[in-house]
Amino acid sequence: MPALSELARAARDGLAFLRAQPGVREVEVFVSENRTLLTRLNYTSHIPCNGVEEPKSAEMYGVGIQVAFDSPEGVLIGFGSEPSDLSTAGMRRAFDKARQGAVRDPEFRSLPRPGGAARALFDYHDPALLTISDAQLVESGWKVLQGGLRAFLASGSLADLAGSEAELRGLGLILGGDVTIVQESMAIASSQMPEPQTDVSTPMMGFVTAMVESREAKGSGWSTGTRLDHFTDEAGVEAAQRAIEAIGGERIPSGDYTVIFGRQPVADLMNNLVVPSCQAGSFYASSTPFLGKLGKPVASPRLSIYDHGAMPGFMGSKGITCEGLPTGRTDLIRDGVLTGALTNWYDAQRLLHDPGLAEKLGVDAMAAAPALVARNGFRYTGAGGRAFDTSPETAASNVIVEGSDPVALDELIKSVRDGLYVGRIWYTYPINGLRAGDFTCTVVGDSFTIRDGRIASPLKANSVRINDNITRLLTHIAGITKDQRGTLVWGVDEVVYTPEIAVTGVHVDAIAGFMEATD
Repeated sequence: MPALSELARAARDGLAFLRAQPGVREVEVFVSENRTLLTRLNYTSHIPCNGVEEPKSAEMYGVGIQVAFDSPEGVLIGFGSEPSDLSTAGMRRAFDKARQGAVRDPEFRSLPRPGGAARALFDYHDPALLTISDAQLVESGWKVLQGGLRAFLASGSLADLAGSEAELRGLGLILGGDVTIVQESMAIASSQMPEPQTDVSTPMMGFVTAMVESREAKGSGWSTGTRLDHFTDEAGVEAAQRAIEAIGGERIPSGDYTVIFGRQPVADLMNNLVVPSCQAGSFYASSTPFLGKLGKPVASPRLSIYDHGAMPGFMGSKGITCEGLPTGRTDLIRDGVLTGALTNWYDAQRLLHDPGLAEKLGVDAMAAAPALVARNGFRYTGAGGRAFDTSPETAASNVIVEGSDPVALDELIKSVRDGLYVGRIWYTYPINGLRAGDFTCTVVGDSFTIRDGRIASPLKANSVRINDNITRLLTHIAGITKDQRGTLVWGVDEVVYTPEIAVTGVHVDAIAGFMEATD
């Protein structure tokens, strides 16, 4: 695989070669090398298993070229890529694809241009994660698995269910998931920024689902990080503890409840509803529930949300975007007021020059410009890494959720008095279009009833769905806890650092089976 110096040299040489080609108005050369390492966890107490599977890896490198061509019809925009070849011949093939696929785009203004902000994050990756061995990768998997097994064995609840070690194994104790490391290296050069810029990042994460199969109980755990020496067994321990707590889950009837959303549900709501609603492309397409509300209240004054791609030690941080621009902080909602939107360069320019800007954002271009700074143009695919074979799109980095007057979780539970603690949701998606704000999701685990200000009993997994509206949830926040934690959602690259949030009047529908269970 090519070294970072080779990526930088390829970007520089490729730019010089392509700028000399006939008809080229502007050109951008992006080269990247990505390696994803993972070790699978597969422990089953009652079926022979390996516990930790062999390490696996996926590697890819190549070049992506964005070109603006002069033509009698106006500027034509084309994109082409070539895998596994950073030579002049590879650049030529990618260029030919870009020319062949070039189309007229009247909304194109220019390739990304540097602004007044300077890069804030340098040399933040962990060299140990770039050189990790197979043995170390497997060891990290065993660390997480053994943490979960210790939590199972230390449980008095499981000891009460099983009188011997054989009976304990017979309960069907399961630990599954993986430990994943992503090694990302990239370089970029363009007509607007001819000196190659480089970036290296090394996010590390763990995902675990635990089950006590004979009791239909499951729990989940996760961890986020950027350093090998900081990686712990917390994902396995938490998953096992949550599975034990879920034994004896009960069903509840449909109705409106005060709900404390745990960190994973908050992250899921952010990733699937709030963050997409706070992107320049959604305002351009008039597909956001916040249409025309820049500078206006859209949430409880308790709530603030911002994205910060240059936070040291945060898993989603990068030194530069995949457009070569500095990362940084973008306030989305501050004290309940909509203050900004995530954007890449193209979407920002397109929206700022849109004749319908005042209707879509609620302000003119001068007022909108500070809210539309291109700090979030990334080439993500949902599988980890910075892909060379796609154009930049808008994506979050570290989404940070904060509350005014935060309290401890126990205090928040007491204030709720009677309601639900929802710890994990799944299949969260907008219905009736994102603009309507309506959404649905299934409560799949780590959840409990709250009675008389205390956690009372576990909620049976997959027995209820939440059907509500995200704008209503944002305006009916009853309290927010103190501690934020990095939280991951499957299939996305951003990380949400969030506390727990209580919301009043959340509509919950029992899934078929409630009446049968109570007959």
